[in-house]
This record gives sequence, C-alpha cells and structure tokens, in this order.
Amino acid sequence: MNVGGLAATRQGDISDARYVFADLYPQASLRWNSGVNSWMIYGMGDIPVGSYDPTRLANGGIGHGAADGGVGYTYFDPNTGHEFSVVTGLTYNLLNPSTGYQNGIDWHLDWAASQFVTKQIQVGVVGYFYDQLTADRGCAPILCPFLSRTAGIGPQLGYLFPAGDMQGYANLKAYWDYDTENRAHGYTVWLTMAFSPKPPEAAGTRRPLITK
Repeated sequence: MNVGGLAATRQGDISDARYVFADLYPQASLRWNSGVNSWMIYGMGDIPVGSYDPTRLANGGIGHGAADGGVGYTYFDPNTGHEFSVVTGLTYNLLNPSTGYQNGIDWHLDWAASQFVTKQIQVGVVGYFYDQLTADRGCAPILCPFLSRTAGIGPQLGYLFPAGDMQGYANLKAYWDYDTENRAHGYTVWLTMAFSPKPPEAAGTRRPLITK
C-alpha cells in the first residue's frame, strides 16, 4: 500500500474455503441482425442473495446489489470466417449495508477478434478494459478517492458442436492483466459453454456476442 509517499509492505499467507450459495444475476437482452452485422442491447443486475460475511475471504455473493447495462456489436462473415465482437457497458453498485461501503461507477469493454479455420474451430485473441469513473464511498479519507483500472489481453479457442436439436459452443480464453491500479492482477483462464437453436443452413454459423 502506498499512501502520501509512504509505502507499507506486509507478507504472509491467508486462506479461506467453504460451500456457499451465489448471488442471482438476471439478464435481459435484445438482439437483431442484418447480413454480416449483429447488434445487442442488454441489461443485467446482481440480486445479493448469496452467502456473504464481511469477515470471510470466501463468499458466494458481493454483499450488495448492482445494475449493469450496455451495447454490443458483432461482425461475422461466414464466407471468409472473419469475426470481430465488442461489448461495452456501465455498472452501478449499491451500498453494501454490512460495511457501509459503496463502489464507484465503472466502465468496461470486452472485445474479441478471431478466424474460423474450419466450420467448427475458431482461433483468435481477446481483450478487455476496465476503468472506474467515480470514486468509492465509505472508505477512510486517507485512502479516498479510491479509483481502479486494469486491462487484459490473451488468446482464445472456440469450438462449435452438435447437441441434439441444439448447437453447442465451447470457448477457452486466457487473459494477461496489464496497466493495473488498485486491483488484483495476474493471469486468468475462462471456459464457457453455450447452447442455442441451430441456425438455418443458408445463414452459416454465427458466433454469439461475447460476454466477460
């Protein structure tokens, strides 16, 4: 921690583990398509019903409600296999009643660029930007304003496969964090699965808009 030009360092190991219930994350989206272009408007929130204890490290919830909304765009040409997606939005966090702390409003952007090397296999790169626009509230004056930011980039691998009457999509991606301030940083790996109705044969194979 660095405050007023004075640095303090503490070394040691702490850990916690338990089985918990998670928060609920309802989401609604509106999507439409025109040729190789697809758009999306979305809204989602956090309902803080998950297990939460401010004195524990392992929590299933964040202890407060939140609302997020934004827009997305995908370019995909089934003839060439070129694909590019971007989703951006804002998140508003409610007050945590257990701690009296409220996180500031943040802006986030996720992007992905890839090439379908076959009709089923996709390779490319992914990245994201996160920037806190307003300061946290409820922190000690010596720490506020507490603003955070980070960015990440890495490879991705996607695979489309039949799943009965549905179409399955598996995506493996990894991020290396950089330009990080007041946030944890390092390497992360994500594996996501999605199932959707099979697209019409004439329309080709369409990748869903990315989410972070």
